[in-house]
Amino acid sequence: MVAFALRRYRAVLIVAAVLAVLAGLAGTTLFDKLQGGGYFDPSSESTAAADALRDHFGQGAPNLVLLVDTGKLVDDPESTRAAAALVQRLQAEADVTGVMSYWTSGHLPALRDKSGRLGLLVATILGDEMGIDHRIAELAPQFAGTHDGIDVRVGGYAMMMHETVQQGQRDVVAGEAVAFPLTLIALLVVFGTVVGAALPLITGTVTTMLTVGVLWLLAEFTELSSTATNVASLLGLGLAIDYSLLIVSRYREELVTAPDPRTALITTMTSAGRTVAFSALTVAVALSSMLMFPLLAVRSIGYAGIAVALTAAVVSLTVLPAILLVAGDRIDRFRVFRKRQSATTSRELDEGFWHRLATMVMRRPIPVATVTVLLLLALGLPFLRFHPGFPDYRSMPGGSSSRQVAETVQRDFDAAELSGLFVVLPDSKAGLTDYATALSQLDGVARVDTATGSYTRGALVIPATAQHHRFETDTAAYLSVVPTAADPGTVDAVIRAVRATPSPSRALVGGVDAANLDAIHALTTRVPLALGYVLVAMALLLFLLTGSVLVPVLALILSALSLTATFGALVWIFQEGRLSGLLGFTVTGDLSAVVPVMLFAVAFGLAMDYQVFLLARIREEYENTGDATASVAIGLERIGRIVTAAAILISIVFLGFLASDITFMKAFGIGLPLAVLADATLVRGFLLPAALRLGGRWTWWAPAPLRRLHDRFGLRDSVAPPGEVAVVS
Repeated sequence: MVAFALRRYRAVLIVAAVLAVLAGLAGTTLFDKLQGGGYFDPSSESTAAADALRDHFGQGAPNLVLLVDTGKLVDDPESTRAAAALVQRLQAEADVTGVMSYWTSGHLPALRDKSGRLGLLVATILGDEMGIDHRIAELAPQFAGTHDGIDVRVGGYAMMMHETVQQGQRDVVAGEAVAFPLTLIALLVVFGTVVGAALPLITGTVTTMLTVGVLWLLAEFTELSSTATNVASLLGLGLAIDYSLLIVSRYREELVTAPDPRTALITTMTSAGRTVAFSALTVAVALSSMLMFPLLAVRSIGYAGIAVALTAAVVSLTVLPAILLVAGDRIDRFRVFRKRQSATTSRELDEGFWHRLATMVMRRPIPVATVTVLLLLALGLPFLRFHPGFPDYRSMPGGSSSRQVAETVQRDFDAAELSGLFVVLPDSKAGLTDYATALSQLDGVARVDTATGSYTRGALVIPATAQHHRFETDTAAYLSVVPTAADPGTVDAVIRAVRATPSPSRALVGGVDAANLDAIHALTTRVPLALGYVLVAMALLLFLLTGSVLVPVLALILSALSLTATFGALVWIFQEGRLSGLLGFTVTGDLSAVVPVMLFAVAFGLAMDYQVFLLARIREEYENTGDATASVAIGLERIGRIVTAAAILISIVFLGFLASDITFMKAFGIGLPLAVLADATLVRGFLLPAALRLGGRWTWWAPAPLRRLHDRFGLRDSVAPPGEVAVVS
């Protein structure tokens, strides 16, 4: 790949420019292909319940709420007439069913607020998540606003998911607007020249545009959640800058001693290019673990992450070398901060910061390692209090329509009546009365409605009326279970109790809260499988890179330790509410269950990414000198500044997540920089040299059979010697 890019560098640049433009144009319609949900397990009981409710009854859990402000009392004749007309309009809409309102459903108290001025219309939009998103996009503008003197606001789960997609689109722009200028300033400090600083940004821009094009193609063949674009945009920019930084820095280093820029570039790509390719592979493998989870939002991050890592590597190994070939030794033009670097002497290596730090650590490896590990574990202690949840209206910005409606309903209405918890008996309706009676006696259940009437505390309180006929067909029935309160603790307890209650036939419990419980179960049960996959795959890849048995184990342990402080901080900040005023989010008392899963895959991949950078250079020094101790200090000195700069740069990029108005996206803006910086300071500065010193020569040991295996299949330089690469214009 690299050799071809050098031979046909002009063609590579032209093709890359054309593809980037086409991908950017395609990206303008990407959000039309994305959906805002993706937090349900398609194989769960709650999903089966929703399917049965739709197939047998043509109904679904309410996902559309119209909040009507009459400006008068809800029973005022003018208000009643206008609201009834609004109900008729909604009932006439395609894919809308189960329309209920205060004015047309028996003046139910639950559909009127405490002041008597506000009323609700509740309905269900049928279809899959993509179809529901398209319908709410059409319905919201039609029904929001003023109609015959009444003011209408649109809310409900469907509206929240739709606004999530819209907010995600705005967040991508805002995140990039934050990341680009800050990154440019940091690059100018690192390189000291305008040309040198521009190259990583060019590579990052091309990578980001091409990744959007890849996601556009993926969306043609599979469903994608809108969260994929937020992660893809900033992760692509960060990885491309990291890879560019490594290559450009090594190129500048080689320019000092190489006879010409072309030779310097080939030497650079032989060493740094191989490291970039391998690093991208480790990131892609780590993120591929997310494909093991059934939730679309999680799998979408996996798809996006794999596409980002591979695209960043391809661009860095083709487009960047082609640009460097054109730039030649003009890379140091337009100096801003520092003079052109000179050859690094052995004295400068011995006196460098990272060399001195590594030497100091290796004099006392056991005390240093012990203190550092204890510190990381102490910072991670808050994670023991982790309480999983799922994003609700409180994760949305205060100005969103769905949040405003939900807050009003929670504050001024009997929200428990609108919980949407239901039980479907798809095979038989025999024993319905006894089953409804038993469910109504459960703790936390206020009322059970079904075809035979309404039940409270084991007694029939409302005999069957025309309103109850909708709960049955000739062969099936369902029940609506109303909890005593709408708080998650009460509702979750009711769901578990209902599922534990014997039923006369197969019973399926559904609703948004049941779906959230099932999603948490799906995540937690698959974590061990995904974790085992990542550990085995990473150990194998690191063995292919180093030829050592101990180094992969060491790298995995260190990368895991770098995440402890991050997970502790997430609970401390987002679950327990510290810094909520500064960061601008609403405290919910839980942490979205998808955040640790997503964050682990991305952050662990990045931690392994930097481990590869470091271990590859230390291994190179060890092969040159045979000194296990000196190679650590020299290797860290040669690569330390670059990895530090890469960590700072990608952390700056990830701060773009803080521009999001969605709470769980802000968690990425805190968690990812923390993980990267913990790895770049505590792990790399203290734990890595201490562990390598304790291991000594045994660090690079492998039994004879595995060494022969590495000799045959291990990673080798892939670029031909300088004389074998001809440049074709």
